[in-house]
Amino acid sequence: MLPYFYHEALVAGQQVFTLDEATSKHCIQVLRMQEGEHMLLTNGKGLRARVSIVAAERKRCGVQVVTLETLTERPYALSLGIAFTKNNSRNEWLLEKATEMGIEHIYPLTVQRSEKEKFNAERLKLILISAMLQSQQCFLPRLHEPQPLKQLMTAAAEQKLLAHCLSGEPRHSLLQAMQPSRSTLVLIGPEGDFTREEVSLCLEQGFSPVSLGANRLRTETAGLYACTVFNALNYA
Repeated sequence: MLPYFYHEALVAGQQVFTLDEATSKHCIQVLRMQEGEHMLLTNGKGLRARVSIVAAERKRCGVQVVTLETLTERPYALSLGIAFTKNNSRNEWLLEKATEMGIEHIYPLTVQRSEKEKFNAERLKLILISAMLQSQQCFLPRLHEPQPLKQLMTAAAEQKLLAHCLSGEPRHSLLQAMQPSRSTLVLIGPEGDFTREEVSLCLEQGFSPVSLGANRLRTETAGLYACTVFNALNYA
């Protein structure tokens, strides 16, 4: 399997270009690649190129395009609105696994019981890139800025689902409620769950209330469960 790297500046029509210093160092110093050897590059927007090394320099590795293909996005997109926990490693784990499963949009939610409202966007982007490459994809998920719940009420999605654990509120199993062949937005609250006022707001805006099973799940587990069900219904 050829080494696979992210190169944001990859564009159709350009035949020769220089890799950034970090990628160049990894290719030449770590992998000890030489002129004439091939690798794969993606820009995270659907382009994937097979390139050949033409200048094996440790800081400025030059490559030439051998073949270039444009891949199409999945026909049905999954968006996840989720309140991050205060534990960075758990948030990062979710982003890694959700990316491997092909998620398109991640919206960190700011709600009444939020535990975390800020994050290191640069570090999280590196995690997304690494997971995209590891899973041999060429579309990088979009990690949006943290935003209040109200801002997601008008998000474009063919079906909108709200996962919560409030007692006395009617809910349907996610497996029953999630319909295949539809772009989907799933909202998952913080460890303390959404408030009744937040649940009411979502229901007024057309969200369908769902249950993720009898067990109470951690926030990141709930997020991955939603990704798994969506993939099983649409792409298994």
